[in-house]
Amino acid sequence: MINEVKIALIGCLWLVTLPTQAQQKQLTIREAYQLARKNYPMIRQLGLIEKTRDYSISNAAKGYLPQFSVQGQATYQSAVTEFKLPVSIPGVEFPTINKDQYKVLGEVNQVIYDGGNVRTQVRSHEANALVETQKLEVELYKLNERVNQLFFGVLMQDEQLKQNELLKNDINLGIKKVQALIDNGTAFKSNANTLKAELLKADQRTIDLNASRKAYVEMLGLLTGQPLGDSAVLERPIELAAGGVIHRPELKLYDAQHRSLDIQSQMIDVRNRPKLNFFFQGGYGRPALNILSNGFDPYYITGVRLNWSLSGFYTAKKDHELVRNNRDAIQLQKETFLFNTNLTARQQSAELDRFRQLLVTDDEIINLRESIKTAAAAQLENGVINTNDFLREVNAEDTARQSKILHGTQLLMSQYNLENTLGTNIE
Repeated sequence: MINEVKIALIGCLWLVTLPTQAQQKQLTIREAYQLARKNYPMIRQLGLIEKTRDYSISNAAKGYLPQFSVQGQATYQSAVTEFKLPVSIPGVEFPTINKDQYKVLGEVNQVIYDGGNVRTQVRSHEANALVETQKLEVELYKLNERVNQLFFGVLMQDEQLKQNELLKNDINLGIKKVQALIDNGTAFKSNANTLKAELLKADQRTIDLNASRKAYVEMLGLLTGQPLGDSAVLERPIELAAGGVIHRPELKLYDAQHRSLDIQSQMIDVRNRPKLNFFFQGGYGRPALNILSNGFDPYYITGVRLNWSLSGFYTAKKDHELVRNNRDAIQLQKETFLFNTNLTARQQSAELDRFRQLLVTDDEIINLRESIKTAAAAQLENGVINTNDFLREVNAEDTARQSKILHGTQLLMSQYNLENTLGTNIE
């Protein structure tokens, strides 16, 4: 019985700690990209595009199936064909056709040659679906930039919180040294109060940083659809190499639009080709095929039918010109996009070089400020300087370290922004 109770308690403890363990799982920036894409409502439009494509292709392919039609008409004519001879023949009487006539017929048409119309329609639906898909991919790709802002915003707050703790440690160290001087009667209590006030300011900064971090985490959780809590841990991304060629989804969109225009050009040619059908027509009416019969009779007609509309040749040349104009417009958009993207990439590369140079000097400044702070701590302990002098050196080192945190995070974020600009993260 006791063993069963122990097992139950262990199981309960495991269940209680399971959510905490799940929250502690580190979220990478690549996972954030994928989660944001899956969670974005517009992603469901991909399924709608696929269904529309499949339905349209299925309907177009039915053009190869026999086509059925039914017609009916009832008419009254002001005159009918009459049979008259210049002389009358005894015993011979020609029938008189009624002026009211009736006809109902059904017709079956089977395509023999459609000039490639059905095949081209299928390709057109496929090309249009690809264009719509790539337009959606362009919109979804913009999520990466928003993920970068939130993800690196959280990392920035984390680094600043760590630095703020180091600052508080330095201030606490100063408080201990001043308290020892107060106890020995060589310093005033106000000196310790100055440091304690500065410690409270550091505590306030911790509150502000935690509030900012919570806001960033909540927005990232909403964007990715994940229940990220205050204890969410983000994995610091690795540094990236220099950028390469452009692989943005916009380029695939331009290619898809070019292919769609190819299909439009083919449709112009198909429209002006002859069409050959087999048909069977069966009906019932008065008169039927024998106009000399004034009764209701069934009948049928079968054969092949050639249709060739030549009026399309009037506009074919201009239609092809319109397609070429649209193609030139798409090419112009592509060139403009590449120009602007390369311009942005160059600017971001220059920013990367600037942050790298700043980080080198940041390390040198921190080393100098740290040595000055260490000396100031010793001087404070010996009563050579006052608390304000010590705080000045502590804050100077904190400012130097904060600058390095800022430049380091900006460098990393710029690398991923450059990657996002070039589209190398979708290869």
